[in-house]
Amino acid sequence: MFDPRWIRENPDAFDAGLVRRGLEPLSAQVLALDKTRREAQTQAQEVQSQRNALSKQVGAAKAKGEDAAEIIAEVGALKDEHARLEEAGKTADQALKAFLEGLPNTPAADVPEGADEADNLEIRQHGHAPTFEFEPKQHFEIGEAMGRMDFEAASRLSGARFVVLRGALARMERALGAFMLDLHTKEFGYTEVSPPILVRDTALYGTGQLPKFADDLYRTEDDYWLIPTAEVPLTNLVAGSVLSESDLPVRVTALTPCFRSEAGAAGRDTRGMLRQHQFSKVELVSICLPDQSDAELERMTGCAEEVLRRLGLHYRVMLLSSGDMGFSARKTHDLEVWLPGQDAYREISSCSSCGDFQARRMDGRYRPDGEKGTRHLHTLNGSGLAVGRALIAVLENYQNADGSVRVPEALQPYMDGAEVIGGDG
Repeated sequence: MFDPRWIRENPDAFDAGLVRRGLEPLSAQVLALDKTRREAQTQAQEVQSQRNALSKQVGAAKAKGEDAAEIIAEVGALKDEHARLEEAGKTADQALKAFLEGLPNTPAADVPEGADEADNLEIRQHGHAPTFEFEPKQHFEIGEAMGRMDFEAASRLSGARFVVLRGALARMERALGAFMLDLHTKEFGYTEVSPPILVRDTALYGTGQLPKFADDLYRTEDDYWLIPTAEVPLTNLVAGSVLSESDLPVRVTALTPCFRSEAGAAGRDTRGMLRQHQFSKVELVSICLPDQSDAELERMTGCAEEVLRRLGLHYRVMLLSSGDMGFSARKTHDLEVWLPGQDAYREISSCSSCGDFQARRMDGRYRPDGEKGTRHLHTLNGSGLAVGRALIAVLENYQNADGSVRVPEALQPYMDGAEVIGGDG
């Protein structure tokens, strides 16, 4: 959400940011709505002042025994006018809010220009793609051959884009989540949280999923929403709060199921586990001071990278272009892991800095040391990592010719020391 005052003072910068997002300049429309709102509010204040002054005259006239009927009638008329202006001000304020809440965050200055993922910039790579003496298979071929990855059973239960994992694969998925949580909490200082996975409208509004992306979400009949990511409850922990500067940064993590309708993904990744309606993810969220957010994004990206490094997976870090970032982000790093079965890189984590965009929507603030006033916090979120996609990466990168899969060293303590899993695992 944008600050109308900032737009009044920086209309050209506001328009330039929207243009970089592929939108038309909109400052004129915003300023017109803002002017209507402020004029109604100012007029309401002026009428109220007149009403207060006349009310005093009524009291003075009555004290003198004079007839105050004419003044009382004027006060009544001003009361009606004040109510009309207040209502006009509320209507204008709601119109301005509705207009602004549909606009995406503006990109940071160092975000590359571009319309989509083709314009993303590679920052670095780590490791090398493995070589095989056989044709590497895709994860679903490996899992189905093991008898441990069952899409048919999931389809009978729930339809398309679900999977049933059994035995060693179910255990490896659990091991991956536990490994990631332990790494982030024990080595990187994140506090583990077990949050609700059903949230109210206000939580999804705060992080930017509502109202624009309702079609991507699942809603219950009693007006709760299933979370699309733990970013939603974790970030909203500071909604409506005023933190002390000494409390910052706040770093929290959670392993939760996530639910997405994949409304815009018809025909994409229909085979396998890459794009599911339900999946597990370890989420990282940071709440920090404005001057900490750039460094915090680098730190968060490094934490997510370390998961891939410990798993021995080849990956690259991409800086997303202005046209490929999420709605609330001002700068995003994507981690793309190499999948030999697909012969391609695929996203496994997005780490984003949102500036004060989400904090304004949820009214999350902090009080600087030695000051009476408050300022909006900066928020960041990232996958650390998507557990299902990490399972895919392990299966494809550690596969053997006989259909078995080597267990990465980092996961072996979580799997009773198993070094290989196969069809009978």
